[in-house]
Amino acid sequence: MDERLAYARLKTRFSGMAFVQSFPRLVGMIPFSILDLAPITQGADARRALTNSVDLAQRAEALGYRRYWLAEHHNMPGIASAATALVIGQVAGATQRIRVGAGGIMLPNHSPLVVAEQFGTLETLFPGRIDLGLGRAPGTDQTTARALRREGSDPDRFPDEVAEVLALLDDPEPGQAVRAIPGAGTRVPVWILGSSRFGARLAAALGLPYAFASHFAPAELMGALADYRDRFRPSRFLDEPYAMVGYNAYVADSDEEARFHASSMEQSFVALREGRPGPVPPPVVNYRERAGRFERLVVERTMACSAIGSPETVEHEIEAFLARTGADELLVTNSGFDHAARCRSYALLADVRNRIAANAGS
Repeated sequence: MDERLAYARLKTRFSGMAFVQSFPRLVGMIPFSILDLAPITQGADARRALTNSVDLAQRAEALGYRRYWLAEHHNMPGIASAATALVIGQVAGATQRIRVGAGGIMLPNHSPLVVAEQFGTLETLFPGRIDLGLGRAPGTDQTTARALRREGSDPDRFPDEVAEVLALLDDPEPGQAVRAIPGAGTRVPVWILGSSRFGARLAAALGLPYAFASHFAPAELMGALADYRDRFRPSRFLDEPYAMVGYNAYVADSDEEARFHASSMEQSFVALREGRPGPVPPPVVNYRERAGRFERLVVERTMACSAIGSPETVEHEIEAFLARTGADELLVTNSGFDHAARCRSYALLADVRNRIAANAGS
């Protein structure tokens, strides 16, 4: 469907309504946020993964991260966040200030009414702290997608279904037969997620914030950002473009240590590409040097948007990345094997963020 048509429908539906989202921009400060896949590691289980997610979210809040997002994936042995709204509720209940949300909910898997009810309930319980990112991929393989049993789900209907979610989260119209309760009137902030230019153009046409999944699909990043900014239309949702960019980061005291821990992510990407997803494996020394040509190619292409190393190394690489993309916000992910090392990585990254802000303000 042409995104301009979807925009026209939404413009008619929401004309005259104040619905602009606020994204405060501090001089020199690029907000850092976290995307958590609730990694299930070899030898552990989903309960441990979810407990670790709550712990990491609490640490992230104390470290000043803006958002803590969780992602919907199904039939993935290494990811515990399939019931994404439930995990968001658990994380939001264990924190006080940090925004918590979905990065994202895969809309072809769900009725827009159910999504509006779930996130309207979350916003009712945790007012002013919930984000709803919407994607048009199933987040799984086709066999599992069929097992989700949503008849008539079609990624091509994504613009219409986004419009439906937005309408259900808005104030109901007189005589409206179907309402989201809770949900109606909550106006949960909605983002468009994507790894291609389609999502960028749709977000621009609808005047919504946009998050690009360059942490695993970096190829179209710059084109998508250009499309989003060039085509953006101020709306009742957002008055200027706002782009958040996915990024892999693993920080440790030395480059060598960081590369060691990051090898768990690298092995996971290779396993997924080979069609054998599993729990996150333990790290190995010199993984890239020991890997074959195919494995190295997968890692290099998939993790092109990454910073792995000491704080000094990562600071330099992130500054260059932010200068290249002009991102308004960085969405960082790190599916390491060792929870303590993963938490330390995010603590060191917060220090990097603060130095980048100080450098920009000086």
